[in-house]
Amino acid sequence: MRGVAVLGRLALAAVVLAWLPAHADVEAGRQKAQACQACHGEGGNSTQAAIPMLAGQPKQFLVSALFQFREGKRVNPIMSPMAADLSNKDLNDLADYFSAQKPRAPEGKIAPERAAQAKESAQRNNCTACHTATLTGQQHIPRLAGQQREYLAAQLTAFKASTRGELDGVMTSAAQGLSTSDIEVLSEYLATLN
Repeated sequence: MRGVAVLGRLALAAVVLAWLPAHADVEAGRQKAQACQACHGEGGNSTQAAIPMLAGQPKQFLVSALFQFREGKRVNPIMSPMAADLSNKDLNDLADYFSAQKPRAPEGKIAPERAAQAKESAQRNNCTACHTATLTGQQHIPRLAGQQREYLAAQLTAFKASTRGELDGVMTSAAQGLSTSDIEVLSEYLATLN
């Protein structure tokens, strides 16, 4: 069943992304990203706890997220209007730029016993099946390593509550088994990873 869901998600992402122009321009993306800096920080390295890091995210993930905001599949009072008028080329240029940026080193530490608890939770809940063993993401799957702790907790909570938009429902399904404690320790752990 899980394999079918993963294949369905990959097929859906391929269809969505296939019609987007393949040619993108990092320099054009840098210029367009100036409007993003107020929230996401220089080079996509957010310093605001509730605002996600974009630096080093997989390009396909960034294109997909912006596409979802633009099309109203994912709603946010700031991002929805920001993405509303982006062209397909804009999506690709921005994604090329942010995916090429180096994420800053994590600032926090986690106690070894909490890290062990989080690793066990990540394995039990199959986080590494999609987000990779290093939790750095791939293709249309986001990088979790080094992401803002508060942002991660909010997103996992929203997936669990079925209030966070997504293309295929995989994360909403995956989050159902997470306890409040799991969300807390996973968010803390992920925020400390490179």
